Order: sequence, then structure tokens, then C-alpha cells
Amino acid sequence: MGRDKLGDERMLFVKTAELKTGMRLARPIYNKNGVLLYERSSQLSTNSIDSIKKFGLIGIFVLEPAEPVPPMTRDDLAFERFQTMTVFSLQEELDKMVRTRKSIKIQVIAANIIKNYGNLNRKINFVQNLRSTEDFLFKHSLNVSILSAMISHMMNVKLEEQLDAVLASLVHDISGVMARISRPNATASQLEGMFYQESMDLIDIVFSSNPSIRRTCLQATKVIDDFEAGRKSNVKLTNSAKILVVAQYFDNMTAMRLDGEPASEVMAIKTLLENPEVFDERVVDALIQSIFILSPGTCVELNTGEKGLVLTANMDNILRPMILGFRDNMIIDLNNEMIYGDIEIIDIMKTMDNRYIMDTELLKKRGIQFDAPEYVEING
Repeated sequence: MGRDKLGDERMLFVKTAELKTGMRLARPIYNKNGVLLYERSSQLSTNSIDSIKKFGLIGIFVLEPAEPVPPMTRDDLAFERFQTMTVFSLQEELDKMVRTRKSIKIQVIAANIIKNYGNLNRKINFVQNLRSTEDFLFKHSLNVSILSAMISHMMNVKLEEQLDAVLASLVHDISGVMARISRPNATASQLEGMFYQESMDLIDIVFSSNPSIRRTCLQATKVIDDFEAGRKSNVKLTNSAKILVVAQYFDNMTAMRLDGEPASEVMAIKTLLENPEVFDERVVDALIQSIFILSPGTCVELNTGEKGLVLTANMDNILRPMILGFRDNMIIDLNNEMIYGDIEIIDIMKTMDNRYIMDTELLKKRGIQFDAPEYVEING
């Protein structure tokens, strides 16, 4: 289809039990303190495989023998490191909260999320990691809280409201943690809703001085349950709840997992935009302003069957950028609806780890001016 260097990354997710010496890492591995243990492109040895097993990782992304290392920016690396460090702390804290009905570090975790992602004045790549039944709840809660921090900053809400949104995001799914501890061998369908009321009571106890946390969780859960059941919801949402609804649903749609394919960011954003009665338009716009979705270099598929490369993002309508078609090098300006009104993007071309495919060299060859990402070289 006329690619120069487009879309040839084929990194694979390999379960820990199936790792073999000589395999090369596609992503860096950090410990729970954020210390880099293994750099990208490192070859696995017997010792490193043993270490990965001790870390409790379900698996890692590896490169095929001749595959080049995918580029990562400083923000990408910082995001990956932050996720790794914080998910350990969050899992420990939520487990303790369920067992002791007290919170020790949840405020500190929330403050750290706001410090790192609640004051950004630039977009970042929101990279989803593969999840398992063991860590899904914690990665979901962490990612929702990061999204909530970024969204609330873009909305310029008061710090108190931002903190409420982040705290509610961290604990909104604590019923799953309760189920995980009480019924470790039960299936998700068996546990669904079993501990919901108990979890709301727990949140009420832990945040007794701040009833807005429980209220935010209740409102967001009700709205999403109604939406998924096809019911109209009449809940009047607080700002924090509006933020949680959007952040939670976006992460649910785009999360990688072992039991199914995630939706692309484009499909997730389309769903949010097409349902303004559920997903507040101001909150969705803040999400769009916080993360890269269709930035220059993204490869896309159109409803005409054509595939192309985004040349220029559209700040007014994120889903209608300027595209270079692969078939005939024709420029398609989706913002010009008089000519291209019937054409739309149906999906992003993805690599196997759910990153969008970038090729800045092709943009340069075409003489297109753009802000190229500053990729970080591999040490050594």
C-alpha cells in the first residue's frame, strides 16, 4: 500500500512463562521505585527472566529478531516510569484500605498524580499497557485518575475540584478490590455488583470529612450504568462526576487486555462526541486538548478504503485533519467539507502494543513542515 517505513513494527506480547533467552525488550522495565532495570533492546538472559518473574509481571513486549526499536519521547518514558511506580503504591494502598477501612497514602498518591499530570500545558501520548486480571483494576484506576487530573487542569477547575476528581478516580472501582480479596477464585460475572454497596460505605468511612468523593463515585457509576443499559439518566452531575464519567469510559474503551481487543482512541472519542447527553462536551474537549489522538505522522484508514498519513492536525475538529493519501499522494483536507464531506476517518493504523504508527521521515520527504517529536536515544 505504498508505505516507506510505515507500520512494520510487530512487537509481540509474550507471557512471562514463555520468555526465552535472547529475546529483545521492546520497552524499558522499571522497578517499583522507578529505577531503570532493563533498557529497550536489551537481550533477555536467564537472570533477567528470573527477575521479571520475581517482579510479578505477567509478560513483556518483545521485538522480532530484525525489528528496529520503536521510538519513544521523554514524555513517553516518563509516563511509563510513573505508571510502573505508582501502580505498585496504589495496589498496596487500596488493599490496605479494604482490610483496615483506613487510608494512609491515598491523598499523597493523588497529590503526586496532580503534580506530574495535573499541571501540564502540553499534550502527551496516553499509552495503554496490556492488563491482566491481576492488575487490571489498579491500572484502570490509575489511568482514570491521570486522565481526570489532565482534564480538570484543561478545564481550569478549582484545585479542590481537581483533587476530588482524582481521589474519586482512584477509589471508584474499589468494589473490585473488595471482590478480589474476598473471592479470589470467582469470575468477574459472578462478582459484578456483589460488593458495590459495601464499597460505597467504605468510601463514606474513609472520606468521612469529604462526602463529595462518595457522591462523585455514585453519580458517575449511575450515569455509565444507565448509558450501557440504554436508559436515559436524569442524574445532575457535579463537575468532578462529569470528569470521572469521561475519563472512566475513555479508559474502559481503549484499555488493552488479554480477553479482547481495545477500541482505538478515534472510536472512543467518536463515542464520547456522539453522546453529549452523557459525556459533557466541555469535559470531552478538555480530554482532546490533553492527549494526542490524530497528530501529524499518525496513519489512518478512511471509509473509502484509502489509507493515509495525517499531515496537519485540526484544532477545531480533531477528527477532520489534513491527510496525505498513500495510493496517489493526494492531499485530502477533511476540514473542507464542501469537497470531502462524505469522507471520514474510521480508525487508526496500530502497532501491536496499541501505539499509533509514526513516520516523521516520510513527512520530511514530502516537504511538510511540522513539529517533530524529540525521540530519546537508547543508552549504550
